[in-house]
Amino acid sequence: MQKDSKDMRNNIIVVVLAVVLAVVLVLFFLQRRDHKVIMTEIKAEKDSIQYQLTEIAASYDSLKTENDTISEQLFVAQNKVKDLLIEVEQTKKVSFSKISDYQKQVTTLRGIMRDFVVQIDSLNRRNEELMAENREVKQQYREVEQTNQQLNQEKERLQQNLKRAAMLETRQLVAEPLNTRSKETKFAKRTAKVRIYFVLGQNATAKRGPKQIYVRIMRPDQLLMVKSENDVFQFEDLKIQYSAMREVVYEGQDLPVAIFWDNTNEPEMMPGTYTVNLFADRNEIGETTFEIQ
Repeated sequence: MQKDSKDMRNNIIVVVLAVVLAVVLVLFFLQRRDHKVIMTEIKAEKDSIQYQLTEIAASYDSLKTENDTISEQLFVAQNKVKDLLIEVEQTKKVSFSKISDYQKQVTTLRGIMRDFVVQIDSLNRRNEELMAENREVKQQYREVEQTNQQLNQEKERLQQNLKRAAMLETRQLVAEPLNTRSKETKFAKRTAKVRIYFVLGQNATAKRGPKQIYVRIMRPDQLLMVKSENDVFQFEDLKIQYSAMREVVYEGQDLPVAIFWDNTNEPEMMPGTYTVNLFADRNEIGETTFEIQ
């Protein structure tokens, strides 16, 4: 009886131990399964955080601005994202609390990035507005410059027209070689002087008063007939020599004028065609020729 009782007690102990072992094994496997699930979730969260940080870093890379202050702030924030990404990648054992901390940092960095996007967009829009205003101002300036140029051209044309309108004009211009008896001659040997006759025409816009009329006589060999090298006058921007000169008083009405070239004490005139040009008020006002044999 004692032996049977002892065997029964041993069997009961074995059964109890077996049950305890089974429970322990079940709990172990359940805990291990839950741990795997937790680690899988933590790894997934970690991967998600890395992905988000990579996205944020890429977004920061795409943000460009010429504002020095914002550029410096972007640089600091971008480095924070890169540092956090490196920390997450290098961390092997991660807890839910650490994941929660990382998520908070990611949310903060994303919010900072959005603020930068808003600021940069605002600056870009303002820059575009300023550029548009600048283009408009430049266009207006070009239009004003063009208008001024047109006005200046018109003014210059008007001045030229007024200048042309005020220019003295000649008609009936003739140059006659005369002999010693003041008779017209055709022979070079008999030519003692040359008379240049013309009429200054009526002109209501021409300036009244004393007028110096200059004559240039060019010989057939293209040499200018002059009395003195000091006999010069202003023509446009040059000082040029003249052959003869006469001062008249012009009152805006027709004015007959005669100017003479005296060949006395000068070399004998050569045969050929001579060219005579008239000048007044720095303008050429007439041209004619004469020929002697």
